[in-house]
Amino acid sequence: MKRLLLFVLLSFSACKEKLPVVDDFGGAHYNLVNQNNQQVLFPDILKGKIVVMNYIFTNCPDICPLSTNNMRLIQQRLKKEKIENVQFVSLSFDPEFDTPAVLTKFAEIHSLDLSNWMFLTGNKSVTDAIIKKVGVLAVPNDSTVFKDGRKIYYYVHTDRIQLSDADGKIRKNYKGSTINVDEIVGDIKNLL
Repeated sequence: MKRLLLFVLLSFSACKEKLPVVDDFGGAHYNLVNQNNQQVLFPDILKGKIVVMNYIFTNCPDICPLSTNNMRLIQQRLKKEKIENVQFVSLSFDPEFDTPAVLTKFAEIHSLDLSNWMFLTGNKSVTDAIIKKVGVLAVPNDSTVFKDGRKIYYYVHTDRIQLSDADGKIRKNYKGSTINVDEIVGDIKNLL
């Protein structure tokens, strides 16, 4: 019986080791604004929760909609399995365009459940510092100018969904547009 208990304990410890700490925010605190135009202190606002986070801009024609839809699928799966204490976060690295109102509209258009999902934006220097810290690249690329003078620009950027533990430690990065939902749900369960 003692051997069985020891085996179970060692197996449980080994499962936790499958998700080593990849990075963290190094004690930094960032002033951001959510989709409701409320000031938040990031990552402090997420303390105590498992966090599934992606990095987006709302004019993105390809990766961001795929990544956002995959976040929605993960959220739905967790709700179906009654897994709680998970916060979803989308940080815009294009705050000059992605105002709180634009982020709210983006969530509405994509029929996203904001009960445990927040969209964040802020000063460009702040969002740039955050994405730099976690190794997300966002480089301005081609733009389109319409007849009315309106200009839309695009970014070449890192395709990432990131998983952090309740202490704010980044535990794993995934390719957001093609993430395996079963894999990240398993990893979330591993962190609970």
